[in-house]
Amino acid sequence: MQQALERLAERLPTWARGWSRRRILASGAVLLLVVVLAVSCLGGAGGRADVPVLADGADVAVDGKRSPSDSTGGTLRLVAPEIDSLDPQRSYSPGVWNLMRLYTRTLVTYSAEPGKTDQVVPDLATDLGTVSEDGLLWTFTLREGIRFENGREITAADVKYGIQRSFASDVIVGGPTYVVDLLDDPANPYPGPYSKEEDDPDLVSIATPDPRTIVFRLRVPQPDFPYVLALPSSSPVPAEVDTGAQYGVDPVSSGPYAITSVDPEAGILLERNPAWDAATDEVRTALPDNVVVRTGLSGLERDQALLAGSADIDIAGTGVQAPTSARLTSDDDEPLRDRVDDVTTGALRVLALPTDVAPMNDANCRAAVAAAIDRKGVQTVLGGATEAVRSSQLWPRGLDGGPEQSDDGPDPGAARAALESCGQPEGFSTVLAVADVAASLELAEEIAGQLGEVGIDVEVRPLDPAAFYATEVGNPDSVARNGYGIVLATRTTDFPTPGSFLVPLVDGRSVRTVGNTNYARLNDPAVNTLVDEARGSGPGSWRDVAEAVRDTAAYVPLAETRIQLVAGQRLRNGVVMRPYASYDVATAGVR
Repeated sequence: MQQALERLAERLPTWARGWSRRRILASGAVLLLVVVLAVSCLGGAGGRADVPVLADGADVAVDGKRSPSDSTGGTLRLVAPEIDSLDPQRSYSPGVWNLMRLYTRTLVTYSAEPGKTDQVVPDLATDLGTVSEDGLLWTFTLREGIRFENGREITAADVKYGIQRSFASDVIVGGPTYVVDLLDDPANPYPGPYSKEEDDPDLVSIATPDPRTIVFRLRVPQPDFPYVLALPSSSPVPAEVDTGAQYGVDPVSSGPYAITSVDPEAGILLERNPAWDAATDEVRTALPDNVVVRTGLSGLERDQALLAGSADIDIAGTGVQAPTSARLTSDDDEPLRDRVDDVTTGALRVLALPTDVAPMNDANCRAAVAAAIDRKGVQTVLGGATEAVRSSQLWPRGLDGGPEQSDDGPDPGAARAALESCGQPEGFSTVLAVADVAASLELAEEIAGQLGEVGIDVEVRPLDPAAFYATEVGNPDSVARNGYGIVLATRTTDFPTPGSFLVPLVDGRSVRTVGNTNYARLNDPAVNTLVDEARGSGPGSWRDVAEAVRDTAAYVPLAETRIQLVAGQRLRNGVVMRPYASYDVATAGVR
């Protein structure tokens, strides 16, 4: 076996030749593992896997656990599209954030308890933190006995250093920057830990009075701050081994597994981290002996791997592809349907009606658009009930405490009455801005047809999808200049909280000229006041915000994306991790 691995190691690419002997052998091992697993799992008639199929029933893992087991051992096999980065401060992919639960820990993290995966629980910290009365000061205490994979104890300074990396926008590119917005001083910006200028300011908004205490001073109150700290970008990094932009090549583990090989052909291999102590970790079960991730696969390739038995989890967070969805609903494949979990993702399709673009600067004209929309038609275009859930509220269904959903159809009479009230009894013309993507264009044409029935003439204008959110509809001045009276957008959020969903859309003080997400340019004093009140309250107050926004008709909710997750044939402890729209890899097993 050792000789075989060494022969495989000799065939690694030249960029890997400088690795340590352990890492080279590990890369050979993962290549051999992938080959062996693929061969063993594709045997049998018709390409079906000759392994027992664990199928507990449809939707078991949405609020429960699929095939419970506490047995250790085996290899957990994951499939994924391209990985943006393995550096916890550089990734902005929920699928990769799910993977990072295996090798990064944060002060708090998402719960692994079925049905509660959208809640945060303590991780490196002993609790969820203590917040001052004004909401600006957050204090956390680290657990004792937590270590990096090299055996060094993790301290508060390591957590601070990991967060400091996100401030170095010239080196650490691509990751979320919530901590920068909340902790930086705009008058004297902190440049990150790599700058060596003598007059560089310190990041005084994070204090570490002792190795186990860390204190954050926010610029403004943020009740969702624990969710910011649950992002991998808030994980600890040992400064002495930080390699800057290259850190993702070999990140140092603080979790139960460590990355021992990254190969473009064989994939990623994670093996047990001997320095991890289960007694310090109440979230991760670390059941498999190792984890293999095959990356760069298309959606259909990932589906086939799950169906054929050569993969256990697809971490992409996009569910199966349309051809696979059709198979899942066929009458003759009940065993396969029993492996499916149907999940609404929180991604809400909306029409934004910019309040500074005529005639949408008149609330009655906006109300005419809202009244004319047929959500059943929208749902049909989006693929039917298996692909989309009709939504009349600016509130994802997975969040508690929202306004009651209604399923009213279009009301042409109300639309025409609203047109009369806005001084446009014969209707008006406007431009609908949409990303130049086939599915979005089809939906835009459907919307245009519906509005045409009440006299609203819509020009569908396709825009470059790469620039759509960044500079086209993300620049409100560009929206006004081009006369985009309707914007077809999708709103998703990094945190499963009402505030994180609503504030970027509706708070008038959030409007910016670059990367704007208040697509309607809504700046209603009453709404802004309700936002301030909701920040210190619960879901009920956020519900008031959503209902007030609905009254402005600045946004017209359409439908929420629905996906189908397929559990691999061997998957144990399948729990739907709602924030990442996949199964939780931190508790998954295969025995």
